[in-house]
Amino acid sequence: MSQTLSASTLLAVPLAPLVGSILAGVWGTSFGGNRIGRRLSHTFTILGVLVAFVLSAMTLKSVAVDGARFNETLYTWMVVGGLKMEIGFLVDGLTAMMMCVVTFVSLMVHIYTIGYMEEDDGYNRFFSYISLFTFSMLMLVMSNNMLQLFFGWEAVGLVSYLLIGFWFNKPSAIFANMKAFLVNRVGDFGFILGIGLIAAYAGTLNYTEAFAKAGELGKLVFPGTSWMLITVICICLFIGAMGKSAQFPLHVWLPDSMEGPTPISALIHAATMVTAGIFMVARMSPLFELSDAALNFILVIGAITALFMGFLGIIQNDIKRVVAYSTLSQLGYMTVALGASAYSVAVFHLMTHAFFKALLFLGAGSVIMGMHHNQDIRWMGGVRKYMPITWITSLLGSLALIGTPLFAGFYSKDSIIEAVHASHLPAAGFANFAVLAGVFVTAFYSFRMYFLVFHGKERYDQNPDAHHDDHHGHHDSHHAPHESPWVVTVPLVLLAIPSVVIGFMTIQPMLFGEFFKDSIWVDAAKHPVMVELAEGFHGPVQMALHAFTTAPFWLALAGVGAAYYLYMVNTALPAAIQSRVQPIYTLLENKYYLDWINENIIARGARAIGTGLWKGGDAAVIDGFLVNGSWKIVGWVSGAVRWLQTGYLYHYAFAMILGVFVLMTYFVWLNK
Repeated sequence: MSQTLSASTLLAVPLAPLVGSILAGVWGTSFGGNRIGRRLSHTFTILGVLVAFVLSAMTLKSVAVDGARFNETLYTWMVVGGLKMEIGFLVDGLTAMMMCVVTFVSLMVHIYTIGYMEEDDGYNRFFSYISLFTFSMLMLVMSNNMLQLFFGWEAVGLVSYLLIGFWFNKPSAIFANMKAFLVNRVGDFGFILGIGLIAAYAGTLNYTEAFAKAGELGKLVFPGTSWMLITVICICLFIGAMGKSAQFPLHVWLPDSMEGPTPISALIHAATMVTAGIFMVARMSPLFELSDAALNFILVIGAITALFMGFLGIIQNDIKRVVAYSTLSQLGYMTVALGASAYSVAVFHLMTHAFFKALLFLGAGSVIMGMHHNQDIRWMGGVRKYMPITWITSLLGSLALIGTPLFAGFYSKDSIIEAVHASHLPAAGFANFAVLAGVFVTAFYSFRMYFLVFHGKERYDQNPDAHHDDHHGHHDSHHAPHESPWVVTVPLVLLAIPSVVIGFMTIQPMLFGEFFKDSIWVDAAKHPVMVELAEGFHGPVQMALHAFTTAPFWLALAGVGAAYYLYMVNTALPAAIQSRVQPIYTLLENKYYLDWINENIIARGARAIGTGLWKGGDAAVIDGFLVNGSWKIVGWVSGAVRWLQTGYLYHYAFAMILGVFVLMTYFVWLNK
């Protein structure tokens, strides 16, 4: 096979979901006259994503087996001076892997949506949105330049706004999507500054050309400061990743985004939008490797997110929010790996996490359906016997999440812990503690949820909100749970398979082979983390066997055991502990008061500054003094001049005589 890929084939990958989105969004809604029904809408969109997945899988095979690559410009939009603004594709190991992950998870979500949204009036609109989201994400990961990267970056943000606020008659959903949009703007401001600095000093937006000038950028100092330019660029870029990948303190939007339908929780918060920041930093590894200051910053932020967001998962009672805080914590793990210069490990965890987290979200959605749209895990229990497929797939996802040996999450998560342990950066000590402590926390909240939902006494008939209306119609939660239809359970099974085996199958080529050889660059002399990991790796089987003697395994086991004892054996103990540590519980319940700080200090402060600039600057200075003041002065002067210009000759003669008299008096006084 040729060593290059077909441009037309690659172009079909993002365009197929886009076509499906347009068909469902225009002719499947009132905008285009509802010309096609629900069946055709979901058929067109699923077919589009299926085509994208098949072509992505073929591309991955060509890249991995035949060594095929593609890096070309397809369209030049404009040229400004020497700066070219183009649309093009860069397909290598990193891109091909991301293409397959995005399209596969999206395909599963599309199929799942048929069952989950069957009663919703916005059925066709929803399918249009998720296909448009898939198109945007594919354009992001396939780009060969920063302009297209930024286009995809903003497009996924826009579509996520539409999806989180999909139920636009629900006030909490409107608040959540606005919150997501505004918080991401903060990160995106830093992101575009970083891109702007690269364009200004490298003179290009193309990845390959910019990376070729990385050495030159690494020698420059940011004007007016003693900071290295490359450090400023990398931190600005990472601020963008902090917003999109929900890193502390820009994480606050992600838990609230659970207001959107469950399929979106899986699509946005598992494989696609929230991992865009991780992908971007890995893609920019030639730049980040030149700044230890930026890597230390990334390590600290990732460590804080990994540990402290996990703590919040412990007290959540909404099944989707537990999984959401789990996503935050795991994104922290990926970020820690980036900071340790283990970019391939971060991307490896991105891939494994995509499968088991999508599985957990869709499993949670299946439970919600079976529980008649109750989401509170306190009013579940004993669901296992009613929903066997949902139970076993959710168990497999939970085992993968906590890093059980031989499961996908084990290989990626343990590799992150080992990478941080091997790092010699100053911040690695704190990060090492955070990722180790996070193992216990993750296991505890994951199996707290698992035991409360699937085991123990049935509590669904005790729910005080048992009779309620929601967006899916009126339901009676006193009825026994029921298994979900095949369009829901088949995606669960198909996601469960890679959640178990994908780590075992791919750790060798992805971490210690040449899969990412031309995608990710690491300065092995300065940051020998991957070299040390390679020396200690003796195959996936040996790694799994060795895990039984390591701290992460026993910490995970302790977390599961603690959850079992507290929620299955001594069920009165959690309430007793809560009463003893009420201040800590209150702190966690209020999410470290970050929302309060954002709303009452930052937002009000910004509003006060804005009001001051408006009333003091715009109204008083600009309008009052410069604009209104200038015409008043002109009017006053013209009025005075008009009084002098009477048109009578004797007035002018008198003025001349008066002027001569004044001048004579002045000179006489001067000569004295």
